[in-house]
Amino acid sequence: MLRKTIQIIIGISFALLFLSCSEKQSNYYTIKGEVHGTYYTITYGAETDCLVRESLDSVFHAFDASLSTFVPTSIISRVNVNDSTVKLDSLFITVFEKGQYVSRETNGAFDMTVAPLVNVWGFGFKKSDSVTPEMIDSLKQYTGYQKVKLVDGKVLKEHPNIMLDGSAIAKGYSCDIVARYLRSIGLSNYMIEIGGEIVTSGVNSKGTLWHIGITRPDENNSFVQPDIQTVISLSNCGLATSGNYRQFYYKDGKRYSHTVNPATGYPVEHNLLSASVVAPDCMTADAFATAFMVMGLDSAYAYASTHPELAALFIYSDDNGQMQVKYTDSFAKYIQ
Repeated sequence: MLRKTIQIIIGISFALLFLSCSEKQSNYYTIKGEVHGTYYTITYGAETDCLVRESLDSVFHAFDASLSTFVPTSIISRVNVNDSTVKLDSLFITVFEKGQYVSRETNGAFDMTVAPLVNVWGFGFKKSDSVTPEMIDSLKQYTGYQKVKLVDGKVLKEHPNIMLDGSAIAKGYSCDIVARYLRSIGLSNYMIEIGGEIVTSGVNSKGTLWHIGITRPDENNSFVQPDIQTVISLSNCGLATSGNYRQFYYKDGKRYSHTVNPATGYPVEHNLLSASVVAPDCMTADAFATAFMVMGLDSAYAYASTHPELAALFIYSDDNGQMQVKYTDSFAKYIQ
């Protein structure tokens, strides 16, 4: 998935707070690095600087070994080439089952089998070719979440050319896995950000909820100094944002966004610029943010409004080309 468009607004300073891992007063620390083809930042409170990079690397390595399509020996890569000897692990099964759930809920707007179409448009894990309507029609026979299922620990496909791509859900789950690791070592106050996907727990160094800035969609914005559209306060939840204004290209004067509609096989063409979703976990937020970008403003807002467990904020372009914001009632409580 494209590098997401959230800039973390957080002051990293020392504070005196209580943590579950220690009843003593603690400081806040930050660790940064590269993973999954993007960057991560983890800020946490602890009595000492106890988070070891090597331990995190082990968590990330296990994740990539399961779900990275850029690792030829990963479980998902072996499933894609129909390796009958591959054994699925809990990471793969969790993402697959969540993906199928979101696909059913959104009538296929989210679909992990969209990989061949994403690839042919040049946004996946293979290089694109010259795209023709005939090519799209031929690839659509290999897409559709109903054409894959999990039976007795195996992925069954209706056709061997069907491929899976977890990039629209996996980074969110990676945040959840890191959060699970931090809890296992006794940390309860932390913020995890991987490529724009976020999980928060407890409080920040000032003893308040974590403050997160949602970037104003603008393809000319700098990643270093983006314009902030909205600042929200979060704790004990996941946040994901998907947008079409960072990853795109022009060909023959036409703009092609990275979000491909599984139903049509073509990049979406509507006025929704970005969708931000808050959910109990980041994997769920990630998948629904992607689905909402496929569905478009009206359908996405209607769905999110009837599912209060999902809080959603949409930034869109109105009929006059002006940027507007619309959010569900459940999202209002997060806005500062």
